[in-house]
Amino acid sequence: MTVTHAAPARYTPIEFEAAVLALRPATAVFDCDGTLWSGDSGYGFMVWSIEAGLVSRSASDWIDSRYRLYLNNQVSETEMCGEMVQLYAGLQESELRHAASDYFRSHVEAHIFPEMRTLAEKLRSYGADIWAVSSTNSWVIEEGVRRFDIPPSRVLAAEVKVADMRITSDLIDVPSGDGKSAALRRAGIERPDAVFGNSIHDAAMLRIAKRAFPVNPTPALLEIAADYSWSVFYPGSVLADSKH
Repeated sequence: MTVTHAAPARYTPIEFEAAVLALRPATAVFDCDGTLWSGDSGYGFMVWSIEAGLVSRSASDWIDSRYRLYLNNQVSETEMCGEMVQLYAGLQESELRHAASDYFRSHVEAHIFPEMRTLAEKLRSYGADIWAVSSTNSWVIEEGVRRFDIPPSRVLAAEVKVADMRITSDLIDVPSGDGKSAALRRAGIERPDAVFGNSIHDAAMLRIAKRAFPVNPTPALLEIAADYSWSVFYPGSVLADSKH
């Protein structure tokens, strides 16, 4: 038997901002890729850094083989995201931070959703504590969310240990799926007031929110939004692209 899901309600831009601000959230949590900006900055940075010669040929061959297995569902999302950070083991962290800055400025910044940037500004003016949670590496995420005035102390992202200023392969955390809500709990956030996410990998942390806000949702998250009666929001640039 085929189960059909009624499409969830859609917010207009005015309705979306009004619904969020009416909560006066003390804590707001944002996914990043696909939620604050379009595209996958983690994958994009991996490809860009390989093409730029930042990693060795053997390391790039290894991650390419792992990514092929991931596409064939033989490597999990969490494993893949962790390995995309371990790829840089042995490099100076300062080198990675500089590369992340160059990459975000040249390839991602133009794709920030203006509505989300404005919303973050208004939430801050209301005194909200704003967090970013992502399975993309911490260097790219920390660089990107500076545009939203989110400090590194409020970033939970894929991360490895750094020893003597060099990156190691020792994973600290890979917040994806259930790992996102677990990372928030470890940070002392059991039930955030508002959570924003775009994919099924954000579903766990959307469920623990007092109010969930799917933004630019993938088809899988759309189904979950329908089940939970969550209204969804599409930034203007997403709607414009869908018309082409």
